[in-house]
This record gives sequence, C-alpha cells and structure tokens, in this order.
Amino acid sequence: KCRTGPLDIVFVIDSSRSVRPFEFEIMRQFMMDIIGSLDVGPNATRVGVIQYSSQVQNIFSLKTFFTRADMEKAINSIIPLAQGTMTGLAIQYAMNVAFTTQEGARPPHKKIPRIAIIVTDGRPQDRVTEVATQARNAGIEIYAVGIQRADMNSLRAMASPPLEEHVFLVESFELIQQFGKQFQDKLCGVDLCVEQDHGCQHSCVSTPGSFYCECNPGYRLNVDGKTCSPIDVCADGRHGCQHQCVNTRGSYLCRCRAGYYLNQDKRSCTMIDYCSFGNHSCQHECVSIPNGHYCRCRSGFTLQPDSRSCMATDLCNGVDHGCEFKCMSTEGSYRCVCPEGQQLQADGKACSKCGAGHVDLVMVIDGSKSVRPQNFELVKQFVNRIVDLLEVSPHGTRVGLVQYSSRVRTEFPLNKYHSADEIKKAVMEVEYMEKGTMTGLALKHMVEHSFSELEGARPLSHNVPRIGFVFTDGRSQDDISEWARRAKESGIVMFAVGVGKAVEEELRAIASEPVEQHFSYSADFTTMTHLVENFKLNICPEEGKGEMEIRSPCECEALVQFQTNTVAILQSLTEKNILWARSLAQMTARLEDLEKQIAKKK
Repeated sequence: KCRTGPLDIVFVIDSSRSVRPFEFEIMRQFMMDIIGSLDVGPNATRVGVIQYSSQVQNIFSLKTFFTRADMEKAINSIIPLAQGTMTGLAIQYAMNVAFTTQEGARPPHKKIPRIAIIVTDGRPQDRVTEVATQARNAGIEIYAVGIQRADMNSLRAMASPPLEEHVFLVESFELIQQFGKQFQDKLCGVDLCVEQDHGCQHSCVSTPGSFYCECNPGYRLNVDGKTCSPIDVCADGRHGCQHQCVNTRGSYLCRCRAGYYLNQDKRSCTMIDYCSFGNHSCQHECVSIPNGHYCRCRSGFTLQPDSRSCMATDLCNGVDHGCEFKCMSTEGSYRCVCPEGQQLQADGKACSKCGAGHVDLVMVIDGSKSVRPQNFELVKQFVNRIVDLLEVSPHGTRVGLVQYSSRVRTEFPLNKYHSADEIKKAVMEVEYMEKGTMTGLALKHMVEHSFSELEGARPLSHNVPRIGFVFTDGRSQDDISEWARRAKESGIVMFAVGVGKAVEEELRAIASEPVEQHFSYSADFTTMTHLVENFKLNICPEEGKGEMEIRSPCECEALVQFQTNTVAILQSLTEKNILWARSLAQMTARLEDLEKQIAKKK
C-alpha cells in the first residue's frame, strides 16, 4: 500500500473504436491494480474515472465511492464508447469538472496532490498541447501512458515535467499489467515521513517524492514550515462572540457578561429576565436590567417609597396644564373642559363660543340645469351669508366649496382661503355648470377628497367638527344612500337643504340625526333666507336658547299660525279696552258724587 498520504487521482481512459474489447478488459484490470495499492477513503486517497472517445463520460467522481469494492464494481460495469479519440476534450473535462471541489476534489489550501492518469492507444484527433498546459498550470500533475499505437509527441505534450518520470509507452496491452507494478512504485515512491527525520512538530504528510508538515486544529504552521503556534482566535476578531471570547487550547469559547446567558448558538447572549421569575411584587410594571430589576408605574402614577406600589398623580396640580377654564384629572392623564355654551378649541386647552369655534365646513351646491342662472346667483349669496356667520382663519373655521351637476368640481378646498372676504370673493366668481343632478357622485367626492388632510381637513385626532352642507333643488339622478351613509359613518355631520322640487326623502337620507335639526326646505329660491338662521341655530344650539323657532313667513303653517296669533292679540286688546272703558265710567261717576257732596257743604 502507498504510504505517501492522501491523493486525488482521476483515471482518463481511452475507449475509442481502436481499443478492442479484450484490450479494454486489460485496461480495466490496470485501473483496479493501481486502486488496489492505494489507501482509499474520504480522508485518504480519492479516485475518479472518466472514459472518452468522441465524447466524455463520467464513470464516477472523486466524491462518489470511498471503498475499493465499490470502485471495482463501477469499473467492471463500464461500456466502451467505441468512437473517435478526443483526448484534448477529455483533459479539459478533467480540469473544469472532475477536479473541482463540487465533484469531490479537496481545496487547494489542503495541498492534496491532484493527479490525472491518461491511458490512450492512439493519436488524438484534437489539440492537446494548449489544454494540457492549462491543466498543469491549474495544479494537475499529468501522467501520460501510451499503449502500442500511441503517439509519443502527443504523450510528451500532455505530461508534466520531468517527462522521463511522467511519460510511459507500453509496447502492447499484454505488458500493461507488468507496467502497472512499476507505475505503482513511481506513483507511491518513498514515504519520506517514515524513511527520514522530517522534523514536523505535530504531524508529517507524505506526497510523491516529498512531504510537508501540518499542525493540529487550533494551531498554525510557523514560517519554518515545521513548528506550530497556538491560534489566538479571539484576537483575529472572527470568533463571533457577542460579549467575550475566551481562548482555549487550540480553540475558543464564548462567554456572556454578568446578568446574561449564552444562547444555543454558543455566540449570542440574552439578558436574564428577572421579572419572569414572578417574585418582583411590582404593582404596575417590572423592568429587567442586568443583575436585577426595578418597578415602574404607568403614565400618570408615581412610584411610592416602597419602590413597588404606585399612586395616581394629580396632573392638574403637578403640571402646567394650560387649561383656560378648568382642568380635570383622569387616571394617568388630564383634560380641559369649558363652561356651558363654549367649546374646546383644537389645541385642547382654550375655550370659545360656538360662533368662534373651529369647524371644517364643506358646502356642496347643486349647479344643475334646473337651478337656472339667476337662481344660481341667489345660491351664491346664500352661501356667503353662511360664511358671514363664521370666524374664518387657518386655526379657526375652514371653508371649502364643491359644485356638481353631471360631474363634480372642487371650486376651492378647505386650505385655499384664510379669511371670510377671500372666500366670499371666490364664491361670487364661481361659474354655473348646468347639466344633470348627480348628488350621489358629489357625496362620494366630498367623503374621499374634500375632507382629506391633503385638501386641508384637520386630522381626526384634533377633534375639529367636520360639517357637510348639501344644497339641491331636485331629485338625484344617481343613488345617494351609500355615500350619505359613509359620510355620516366617517364622522361628518351632514346638513341637507332643499329648494323647489327637492325630494324630502333624499334630504332626510342625507341629513344626520336628529334629522329634523339637520334638514331644511324652502319653496323657492327667493324665500330661502330664513334657512341661514336655521343653520346657525343647529350648528350653535346654545345661541338659540329661549328663542322661538324661525320659519318661512310664506309657508302655509306659518300663515295660519300668524293669523291665529294676530286674532288672539286683537281679542286681548279688545277685552282690555272694554275693561278700561268700564273703569273710566266708574271713576267719572265717583267724581260727580264728590262734586255734589262738596257743593252741599258750601
């Protein structure tokens, strides 16, 4: 057996048609004789076999078998290709495939010799010089064995130097077995690790005609090529320990700082969760820290001297709350409140009357053909009267305007104008659209666009009321129910105002609850001024306390009521006049009696 240490050997066997069957059987035996002299195994010598003719066939690779029995069985099952002689192609395959780490060759840094044994009986039909040079430069040691009709020049072109040790020409197939024994001696040579004092501190590895020293795991070979030094794995920074690296003999281990434990990957560390032990006694929250824990209270609570229990903090007394009227403490927080009749501003601190409150108001006006141009001008005046009720400013009330007919158009969004004068001027410049009445489409536009933060609506978290005001004079040509519902579900307070032929059922569907306070109707455009006051009373209910409900003086019920009230007042005045007349007559009679009595006394 070879005692030269591990090798990576690939047999490159010519199976062209010139090799007769009994001759190929001799080549099989030649390979098995060589393998029989080797110490094969995953950590010893590895063997691969390829055959070639006009093409290359891999019989088994360096990683396929690790016992001689398996290798011999595979060799005995080879079926010759019996075609041409493409030796250069076979060398290229050996270099690019057979001797790769993917096919089982050991990495170059392990210094395992790579040996190709080419056995051929003829002249190559392709070029071998260039590809053989590339293979040798890649670290492959090539033995060229020619039999009988082989071309000596081709053999010399393929083989590694020195040629006298790597080129062999056997006169006949019958002599190849005898040559095999000589080749074994050439391949194996003398085991210098045994025959001489190698001087390696740890271990000696034999190679054909030479040897080299190796160190045990955890050590590196010194520059003298013989002695070894411990590798300081922790020093080179590649250990991967999260906290601390501790060198051991030939290796290392990771260690965690106090208060942490080592994870299963033996590198990373996790802080010990002392709170999970269940004995912290914290009333609110337990916070783990290295080597212990501490108790923490929720926001608005103060940790007591026992470092465990918590007590609510009166933030109204403990912080500069900034409430204009009154601060009310809640659990862990506080809130500002305003007196009756005033509402809290967007800053959550200041108070103001409803007329000066913060509102995001979008008015959606009907610009369909049925409105007619002269009435559309009245609608614009109506809009401006509503604007007069509001304190418009960037931080106060914001107003947007949408007009619709068969399509929808934003005349100006909530963030366009910052004063009432600017809005009123813009309203008067709005152009009449005409065409159809797509109220449902207008409601969809209002929900999806007009009340978006992009168009100036304040975030819902600011608690600024969102009011939608829909003005129409007729029946919608599309469905309004879905988007009326979505508008109210999204927090928009909906007011519906109808004029003329507006459908009460649709107005009620648009209006928020209670419906009676959120929808109004006027018989025609010229008598709708009273709707402004109704709108004012409904968005600022405290301003209407103690006052009579205002109705259109032209409505039938109002006329009847007016007549009834007038008659009652006239009757009251008549009764009072009768009483005054009776009293006056009685007084006159008494005066006459007094005058008579005075006259008698004289």
